[in-house]
Amino acid sequence: MTNPIEAVRLADPYPGYAALVAERPFAFDPAVGAWVAADAAAVRAVLGSAALRVRPVAEPVPAGIVGTAAGEVFGDLVRMTDGDLQRRLKGVVAEALGNTDPARAAGLAAEQTRAVLSAGGDVPFEELMFAVPARVVAGLCGLDADGSAQAARLIGDFVQCIPALATPEQQRAAALAAARLRELLGPGVEHAEAAGNGLLAALVRAARDASWTRTAPLLANAVGFLSQTYDATAGLIGNTLLALTREETPKSPSAREAFVREVARHDAPIQNTRRFAAEPFRHGAAEVAPGEQVLVLLAAANRDPAANPDPHSFRPGREEPAVFTFGAAAHRCPGEDLAVAMAGAVVGTLLDSGFDPARLPSGPFGPAEVTYRPLANARIPVL
Repeated sequence: MTNPIEAVRLADPYPGYAALVAERPFAFDPAVGAWVAADAAAVRAVLGSAALRVRPVAEPVPAGIVGTAAGEVFGDLVRMTDGDLQRRLKGVVAEALGNTDPARAAGLAAEQTRAVLSAGGDVPFEELMFAVPARVVAGLCGLDADGSAQAARLIGDFVQCIPALATPEQQRAAALAAARLRELLGPGVEHAEAAGNGLLAALVRAARDASWTRTAPLLANAVGFLSQTYDATAGLIGNTLLALTREETPKSPSAREAFVREVARHDAPIQNTRRFAAEPFRHGAAEVAPGEQVLVLLAAANRDPAANPDPHSFRPGREEPAVFTFGAAAHRCPGEDLAVAMAGAVVGTLLDSGFDPARLPSGPFGPAEVTYRPLANARIPVL
């Protein structure tokens, strides 16, 4: 098995993941400098442990963005924090997303996709994968067309501060982007209830119901709605398009949704995440010491036969599949239904326009070569 981080960019990482699940389900990997959780049992244990945090205890915010707008936003994201306040705020965020209609998101995504395709010429896959979902979420937040387009551009700069290997230039760009995103979204948070029934209004109502009074974390997590959408939904759209080169095209909206959900399991857009030990953590005979890291292979756990029968077969409509792509426990992503709805609408609208998936490479399990963005955890094909 190659380095499990490099596996994200391989044409077919899944035999290597399967070997880890079978032979080294939870073990220290010197090449990565971290423990690696591969099978479903280990992944569940790691993601559910209070001893393991989403950030190093000594560096809750990346050093390069401390004191900047990007650092302030980062430090309030429920995705990047732990503890009682995180749990309260996560409940607020989850309730807001739960009150957002996936059908509305799908309708906006279809509308945006048709507008992009109306320009003619070659299919602009990058715009469909990255910009369209970001514009949709910005629209759900109440931004107009110009504001949504600007937010979609800015969030691409902001997410560059999240990887551990972000450069100083990327961190500076993220700081500028975060400041501008707060300017764009701030009025919507401050006057959300007067604005109607959008995502920000739902966020403010959920905060009020939970007796949450701090505005800055709400605004940070409004930015978080966009950042969570960016790479993850792009990967889901791209991997769904590649799956269509190998699998029968779904004919109905319900079949399309089931198809996208199986892509999320079978060829996960987010393949791994990390946890950092604040206290000793034991799994089986292994003990993770405080300060050590755990690389959590979500994509490997998706293919664990103990979690999903016949895991390497692509089977839309599986009964109660175990899908780790969106995480688990306190940090499970509450935006799964919105992501699936947007991805299905973008792909479906593209197909309805007459696009033939046979024009694409055949993906990670066929003869044609597909390249992937050089990212540490997101599997996003270059189309």
